[in-house]
Amino acid sequence: QVQFVESGGGLVQPGGSLRLSCVASGFSFSIYPMGWYRQAPGKQRELVGAISSTDSTNYGDSVKGRFTISRDNAKNTVYLQMNSLKPEDTAVYHCKGGPAGGYWGQGTQVTVSS
Repeated sequence: QVQFVESGGGLVQPGGSLRLSCVASGFSFSIYPMGWYRQAPGKQRELVGAISSTDSTNYGDSVKGRFTISRDNAKNTVYLQMNSLKPEDTAVYHCKGGPAGGYWGQGTQVTVSS
C-alpha cells in the first residue's frame, strides 16, 4: 500500500533553516508529481511547493525565494529545503502524491520561534 514517512521537522529560530524529507513506498514514485502542504492551527491547508515527474516546480506565494522542493527518484524521496524561516511558517507539513488523486503523509511539525 502507499505509504509516506516524513522527517526533518523541529524547533528552529527565525532566520534558520530546516530540510524536510518524505520517503514514499507502494507506488511508482518517479512517474507522479509530489507536493508539500502545510496547515497551521486555525488555518486552511495550503500548498507550499510541488514538483512534477519532469522536475518542474511551483510554490506558494508566501515561500517563493525561501523554500526549494526537489526529488530523488532513486531514493523515492521528495525534499523541502526551507531557508530564512519565519514564525508564520510554523505548521504541520505534509507530503502528498501518488496515484488516484494523491495520498497524504502523517505530517511533521515545524515550529519557528525564538
